[in-house]
Amino acid sequence: MGDGLYSEPRPLTATFAEVSSHLRLSVLDQSPIAEGSDGGVALANTIDLARLADDLGYHRYWVAEHHGGPMLAGAAPEVLIATIASATERIRVGSGGVMLPHYSPLKVAETFSILAGLNPGRIDLGIGRAPGTDAITSHALQRDRSQAVLDDFPAQLAELLAYLEDRMPENHPFARLAALPGGSARPEVWMLGSSPQSGIWAAELGLPFAFADFINPDGAAIARSYASTFTDSQRLAAPQSAVSVWVIAADSDEEAQRLASSSRMAMRLLRQGSLIAIPPPEKAQAYLREQGGDPSGGRRAILGTPDRVKAEIEAVAQAYGASEVIVVTITHDHAARRRSYELIAEAFGLGRSSQNSPPIGSVAGV
Repeated sequence: MGDGLYSEPRPLTATFAEVSSHLRLSVLDQSPIAEGSDGGVALANTIDLARLADDLGYHRYWVAEHHGGPMLAGAAPEVLIATIASATERIRVGSGGVMLPHYSPLKVAETFSILAGLNPGRIDLGIGRAPGTDAITSHALQRDRSQAVLDDFPAQLAELLAYLEDRMPENHPFARLAALPGGSARPEVWMLGSSPQSGIWAAELGLPFAFADFINPDGAAIARSYASTFTDSQRLAAPQSAVSVWVIAADSDEEAQRLASSSRMAMRLLRQGSLIAIPPPEKAQAYLREQGGDPSGGRRAILGTPDRVKAEIEAVAQAYGASEVIVVTITHDHAARRRSYELIAEAFGLGRSSQNSPPIGSVAGV
């Protein structure tokens, strides 16, 4: 295993039974804003859900980066990571992900160095190339608006890794900046993606790779290509992949479908250029019936009872050759989202540290 920067991954040649028994389950939280509520409540719900995930035995808790809309409140993952890490005890916490084109590599390296220094062995840095927003908002995020942002992601990533690994060439003008404020602690770096290029970079650089199946359900071949072309490195001795899937578990298949209608309506309007908060299921169901067509929009949705959800999660993990599934769930009702993660944890036999983890104050049921 290289120089010990990351943990040794499980080989990707496992049988279906081995996938089921060794599968790690994690959470990707996009901090959804429910219609009739606001971003402050959404962020409080994120902290509440992180505490629950820690209690239920999920492996890691990632928060997303999205900008400029009424649907998702997570615009600053580094702020949420600090708060979540302080509010939890065991679970790994990280970004799913930091949209690197918006930032200087040094700023990201310093920020996550501090997070890792405050929470040794618990911080992940998931790196993405996408803007996480529309073109206008992306332009507003730029410091220099006189020209379009340079498409220099590979150079940005190389610089970021050089800071984090203290491998900046001695003659480089930024060499002295590799002495990061968090000391020797470092985040675990992941490459995120929903297209072939991210898998290529992850394989070439010897990084773990997390694929967004909830964006592109045709990623199994991309993940397998990453594994087959992976370059053994000082970062990681063997390929390590995760797949992020949209999931809702409920007490019945019908209830899961009902809850899913909220996200489906919001995503359909998003594709049409209209941004809304997450609507209640009754409103969403009426809208989808009126509009007709495939409510999924061509995206994979694992919906149903715990047994059905477990079987479908395991099937996706096997198709991707993934040792970890990162579950993303959006519902209008926060209590339903909590319940979904509880049912999934129970179905997979995750260890719960406490039998009593009620919602926090006023955020319950929002």
